[in-house]
Amino acid sequence: MSDSETNPISDILAPGLRVVFCGINPGKSSAHTGYHFAHPGNRFWKTIWQAGFTDIQLKPEQELKLLDTRCGITMLVERPTVQANEVSALELREGGKLLIEKMVQYQPEALAVLGKEAFKRAFRQSKVEWGRQAITIGATEVWVLPNPSGLNRAPQEKMVEAYKELDTALALRGL
Repeated sequence: MSDSETNPISDILAPGLRVVFCGINPGKSSAHTGYHFAHPGNRFWKTIWQAGFTDIQLKPEQELKLLDTRCGITMLVERPTVQANEVSALELREGGKLLIEKMVQYQPEALAVLGKEAFKRAFRQSKVEWGRQAITIGATEVWVLPNPSGLNRAPQEKMVEAYKELDTALALRGL
């Protein structure tokens, strides 16, 4: 496969999920392999494991096992880029509309958008704090968590702490 070839990256969605993690858009590694969060520097798989969403640290090619833990993955924009800042505000707004449609259809307990700036643009919000948001999509809570990209300078412990807050909030409700 040449560098210019890409593999489609499919949403991992099903009814009855605890949480759907929403990335901004696929990086080139994900586009090349066809798996979410495939770049070796991406901390998604390690973070969700350390935060308690999975019992073991999954590899990108094991992504469908997430459904066994009642977790799913989607993205705001399907166009692959090297960096998320290459995605336009218009693409994010359009992606936000499609994301709302997906959440209305599947109604997971929570949607976790991975990245504050992407969330602001996709949902036209001006002030956003980390964690649970005031808005919901039907019965689905909306959370904003740090992006696990290796380009994000947040320390691993802080990322795990933010994701663990969501896992704990769901567990306290018996989910």
